[in-house]
Amino acid sequence: MGVQEQYPFDVEALRADFPILNRKVGGDPETAGEGEGDDTPLVYLDNAATSHTPDPVVDVIADYYRSYNANVHRGIHQLSQEASVAYEEAHDAVADFVGAAGREEIVFTKNTTEAMNLVAYAWGLEELGPGDNVVLTEMEHHASLVTWQQIGKRTGADVRFVDVTDEGRLDMDHAAELIDDDTEMVSAVHVSNTLGTVNPIAELADLAQDRDALIFADGAQSVPTRPVDVTDLGVDFLAFSGHKMCGPTGIGALYGREELLESMQPYLYGGDMIRRVTFEDSTWEDLPWKFEAGTPSIAQGIAFAAAIEYLEEIGMDRIEAHEDLLAEYAYDELTALGGVEIYGPPGDDRGGLVAFNVEGVHAHDLSSILNDYGIAIRAGDHCTQPLHDEMGVAASARASLYLYNTVEELDALVEAVGEARDLFA
Repeated sequence: MGVQEQYPFDVEALRADFPILNRKVGGDPETAGEGEGDDTPLVYLDNAATSHTPDPVVDVIADYYRSYNANVHRGIHQLSQEASVAYEEAHDAVADFVGAAGREEIVFTKNTTEAMNLVAYAWGLEELGPGDNVVLTEMEHHASLVTWQQIGKRTGADVRFVDVTDEGRLDMDHAAELIDDDTEMVSAVHVSNTLGTVNPIAELADLAQDRDALIFADGAQSVPTRPVDVTDLGVDFLAFSGHKMCGPTGIGALYGREELLESMQPYLYGGDMIRRVTFEDSTWEDLPWKFEAGTPSIAQGIAFAAAIEYLEEIGMDRIEAHEDLLAEYAYDELTALGGVEIYGPPGDDRGGLVAFNVEGVHAHDLSSILNDYGIAIRAGDHCTQPLHDEMGVAASARASLYLYNTVEELDALVEAVGEARDLFA
């Protein structure tokens, strides 16, 4: 049986929802799709940075602006009421998607990074101090690492890092040593955006809870690609972004246990998050609105729910199976090519991305060459500079996969990588 016959859904039919996948590239960006040289089919393998948005979600955005564009929670006229209902129901959809108890546990943010900062500032500045510690991993994205690093500097709390093994997995024995009675927060990436490692968040949660610590999972690469349930994981906080899961940019979500969010002070102040204001003091709105100051990303929030509906119709278990299939294929084919070093665990035990380097070729040069073949990958440190330092490389190339990618696209990637390798040999 060929790999294509193992697809868990009709990928070719699904691709019709993404017109951008039919783009031809290679010409002048100022005349995109129209000028000379736009003759190379696009192979988009940069999904860990951002995914594409299907027509049904784009239609929801357009319908909002064409039919009921109005501010939420601020008017009793019909358009405002319609917008408010849709925006609030979007919180319900996100809550259901990750197994939260209700909309009170879902705060809309711009992205995963803002969600991280919300907790770090609203909880961390109040709760951390000298003698406390926060435990991270060496594979953290800068959104987590830099945020907790800077909060540690402000509060005097120690920031510790769980080692990563040579195979790209967390050293759980080391984690058990670092998480102690002075640990207040464990913050760990669920799926590494560089190594592809799927971390044992539930096991980390057990270690944290045994020490009365909280745990925060960075779900930016996991929530879009696999079933994620906050109760099953045992997490106190979870952050993720809409633009990595077929949604628009400018919208993300923070899940937080209701009692924790109730105890935290707002991170931003202004309109819509207040209940009563006097010249002397103010009181806050109910959850989740007390953390959503000002005019929110209304169209994006409504479209976020539409993206979730789109994913649920496919089935998150099937999306995970498709990514696993492609990731293993890419790992095996790049390994067989020779002269390629792949970072992270084996291909049958990783999320849907492969970070690698080609012998004698800088990652940036490789990305440029692949672009000539119409292949879009990411090159650099992927916002994991300390991890790359530990790996002993300045940068890596990363091909990241999603529900609309195909084996044929991976074959094109492998062929182009081989051409680049031979060019620099």
